[in-house]
Amino acid sequence: MNGGKRVLTLLHRLWLIAIAALCLVPPGARAHETRPAYLEINETAPGRYDVLWRTPVLSGRPLPIVLKFAEGTHNVTEPARRELSDSLLERRVIDAPGGLAGTRIDIVGLQATITDVLVRVQMRDGAHSTTLVHPSQPWLEIAAQPGWLSVSGAYLQHGVDHILFGYDHLLFVLALILIVRQTRMLLWTITAFTVAHSITLALATLGLVHLAGPPVEATIALSILLLASEAVRFQRGEASLTSRRPWLVAFCFGLLHGLGFASALASIGLPRGDIPLALVAFNIGVELGQLAFIVVVLGCLALARRIKLAAALERYARPATPYAIGILASFWFFERLARF
Repeated sequence: MNGGKRVLTLLHRLWLIAIAALCLVPPGARAHETRPAYLEINETAPGRYDVLWRTPVLSGRPLPIVLKFAEGTHNVTEPARRELSDSLLERRVIDAPGGLAGTRIDIVGLQATITDVLVRVQMRDGAHSTTLVHPSQPWLEIAAQPGWLSVSGAYLQHGVDHILFGYDHLLFVLALILIVRQTRMLLWTITAFTVAHSITLALATLGLVHLAGPPVEATIALSILLLASEAVRFQRGEASLTSRRPWLVAFCFGLLHGLGFASALASIGLPRGDIPLALVAFNIGVELGQLAFIVVVLGCLALARRIKLAAALERYARPATPYAIGILASFWFFERLARF
């Protein structure tokens, strides 16, 4: 009996530690703060290229990563730099005898970061490629004839990365899981959320809808706070629109979250000629990441039941979770409000 109490006490302490850790997540690790670097290369004449190089700014400093082209490549114009609020933009013209096709571009210093680099290359003959470079392999080789697989693969992975590191969107989904107990209704609710943010993601990305980024991000945080309060009401046995029609609430808030996804996609841009492909691949990546998160949460709950920890979860974890979500959402709301 004493052993069982010690297990429950330990579980309670671990949960409190986890909540504290979430509250201490640094701004650079939160949703929409971890931006990829971006490299765009356009061939304007045989062997001559316009280069756009954008590196994210963290804590007021650009990431210490630099480009290294193949031997023999030289600058035609010196780099012109422009400081933006969230990144450092550099433009220049380079000359590569024989062209860049088949050569390697190193991104020096990338291996010491956790930032990916999205690379888009456009050749004069219409050939183009989109590649995602990771710190584990900080270079890319420009293929002579890239295909559509490189575009879809890069944007698919960026969509997965965005949702898995988008803690605000994940907390919104977690709050839905706390409110919707029936698996079938949960599937309908998540589907409604998916359909809604797919609509606004497409509209915003194609330029049909435009809203300023900071108000959208602040309102997303507010939506999470409202859903956390609904989860608390649900646990108290109080009726609400969310508990009666969770799919409707998820759809309405999903329209808002889609604008947040669009701002992330806008930060890296879309390849000319492959906009529909990149948009669909990014959206599929978001959904795959979202489904993976749901499977992990439901799997952990099922495992807890098998090892007889369900009572402890009901007593400690489930009541504490909406408050932890609400605390984080409140912090994000005021932090983003200060950016206006």
